[in-house]
Amino acid sequence: MTTTLTKPPAEPASEPPRRRLRSKASRAGGQHHAGPIAYIILALFTIGSLFPLVWTAIAASRDNQRLAQTPPPFWFGANLFDKLEIAWNDANMGEAVLNTTIVAGISSITVVLLSTVAGFAFAKLKFKGRNALMLIVVGTMTVPPQLSVIPLYMMVAELDWTDQLQAVIFPSLVSAFGVFFMRQYLLQALPDEIIEAARVDGASSLRVIWHVVFPTARPAMAVLGMLMFVQVWNDFLWPFLVLTQTGNPTVQVAVAGLGRGFTPDQALIMAGALLGTLPLLLVFAIFGKQIVGGIMQGAVKG
Repeated sequence: MTTTLTKPPAEPASEPPRRRLRSKASRAGGQHHAGPIAYIILALFTIGSLFPLVWTAIAASRDNQRLAQTPPPFWFGANLFDKLEIAWNDANMGEAVLNTTIVAGISSITVVLLSTVAGFAFAKLKFKGRNALMLIVVGTMTVPPQLSVIPLYMMVAELDWTDQLQAVIFPSLVSAFGVFFMRQYLLQALPDEIIEAARVDGASSLRVIWHVVFPTARPAMAVLGMLMFVQVWNDFLWPFLVLTQTGNPTVQVAVAGLGRGFTPDQALIMAGALLGTLPLLLVFAIFGKQIVGGIMQGAVKG
């Protein structure tokens, strides 16, 4: 009688430690690589986002006759730089860009500072009527801005501020949205224990705001500043009512002046709109990394 010895099955080779670590890191939320579908979707969104700007440049390089034809042009003509030069000189665009930068810069800085302080008060300080006042602030956001045009214009005319930059700056120094935005952010990002620790150390309210609130709210302040700068830069109705193209125009007032005449030159208007958009693109190109970093930092803190 013969007995056959069976060899036990070989154990699977253990995975190298480094490979195991890599697989665990990928499962735990490590770096993931996008597939081709993700790149296609991102490319479509990018093209859709850039199309209005590219179309503005294409329309600025053509004339009224070509723009009225069907199908419209989808490539650049030969008149782009000539139209840009005419629009720059015709609309006094240099002064308009400077005036708009002053108005948008002052308004954004003031809104960010006041909204941060007010948001901190509504979020972390206890006082009578806090909720009622916050409801009133939020309620003002539901009022259409067109309803305030007539009384605001009467005030500006009484102060003799027509055709002066302060007529545009002062109505935009505060923002109900900014107060609400900063309050919601500070409710989550600023722990009460930090404020109490600063109070125990003898810090005054101003010192708490400067050394605790502002550093904590810096990401949200960057986002709010960017939003307010773009909003004030693109504002048209109120500057158009109180400013003139020959006095102290903003960019939107200057571009509106290009549409005068029995048959407005559409290409010239597009060239002015392109000139008014380029400074915003330049600002975002310079500070975009800091702005996006602030948004991400705020998302991590929240």
